Amino acid sequence: MRRLVDQFRSFDRPSRVLMVNQFSINIGFYMLMPYLAGYLAGPLGLAAWAVGLVLGVRNFSQQGMFLVGGTLADRWGYKPLIVAGCLLRTGGFLLLAMVDSLPAVLVAAVATGFAGALFNPAVRAYLAADSGPRRVEAFAVFNVFYQAGILLGPLVGLALTALDFRATAMVAAAVFAVLTVVQIWVLPTRRGESVVARTSVLDDWRVVVSNRPFVLFAVAMIGSYVLSFQVYLALPLQAAVVAGEPRAETALVTAMFVLSGTVAIAGQLRITSWFARRWGSGRSLVVGMAVMAAAFVPLIVVPGTGLGWWSAVGAVLLTAGLLAVGTAAVFPFEMDTIVALSGNRLVATHYGFYNTVVGVGILLGNLGTGAVFGRAREAGLGALTWAVLTLIGIACVGFLYLLERSGRLDPPPRSDVARRGDTVNTAG
Repeated sequence: MRRLVDQFRSFDRPSRVLMVNQFSINIGFYMLMPYLAGYLAGPLGLAAWAVGLVLGVRNFSQQGMFLVGGTLADRWGYKPLIVAGCLLRTGGFLLLAMVDSLPAVLVAAVATGFAGALFNPAVRAYLAADSGPRRVEAFAVFNVFYQAGILLGPLVGLALTALDFRATAMVAAAVFAVLTVVQIWVLPTRRGESVVARTSVLDDWRVVVSNRPFVLFAVAMIGSYVLSFQVYLALPLQAAVVAGEPRAETALVTAMFVLSGTVAIAGQLRITSWFARRWGSGRSLVVGMAVMAAAFVPLIVVPGTGLGWWSAVGAVLLTAGLLAVGTAAVFPFEMDTIVALSGNRLVATHYGFYNTVVGVGILLGNLGTGAVFGRAREAGLGALTWAVLTLIGIACVGFLYLLERSGRLDPPPRSDVARRGDTVNTAG
């Protein structure tokens, strides 16, 4: 903890504000979202298809709009987009607390989703600009605050939802209302590198799409998100199979999330420091991705050993822990590489495009994983799902290794950046 405090205090005020903000954002978001489906299907009495529609619309309005949010951040500045996103999410959560019809709930879902698309690219671009050459360290500390919010949010939400989901929504709205005020009064205005000539949005997007090393990197990293997301999909499904009854299932899933959060919070700085010293940025991505690929091996091996129930539980927890280690290893270098490949131009737009690409990958990956898991269980081939996920990880390791060996993960020469458009630094 002392090391985290020292690292945190070593950054300038804007970076510290952004880290604390992200902790608060995740508390406000995760105190409500895990319980939304139950509220829609229970007290509101919506049909299953309507619950799926609401959740799908919310996800699309965030993942599908990241590119728009990033583009606006580069054009209007990072702070206005962060403030706008917090304000919009305040309104969305307030609306969820007040309405009970499907059309109104859909409007609230769109508002909360699009809010994330507004402030997420802006926050990351702002942090990268403010931390400068210490980007990797900054994103490592940022991830500690990020994961702490994810860990604490559902616990707060559980206590509030036990009273009334509407109370949870109101408290979440209050968190974002306070965040909105904090951004306005505390966060300095800052812009990244801006294009001197007035260019169209399509021109900006053309710059990003034509950045071949960056696009290849975004495609290569889809697998890391597909694998890490299995903490929310395949591992809970496996926990249900292993546990056998609801109470044991809940305990196992809870233990899995606590373990993942603890690894990220307690180990992030040590993992980042060790990887940076030993391998540097590009090779750390490859090794971290290899850890994620290997995370599913226990679920392939253990069922065939006949060691019983405890070994099956241990395999689930070991997989969750290894995924947490791999994700912690990858995240800071991943965020740094995006900035490096952008050449410090249109950074938020690059983040937005990147998140859109991996968001589509998560959607397709989840559909595929869910289908394989169900079919494999029916056919008595429980290890098939984990073998497929391992192969996805191995393919991504190979792709990243080729990019790293060929130098495509290195920052582009300044002349290459200049050819994409003349730029000038502006800050205020």
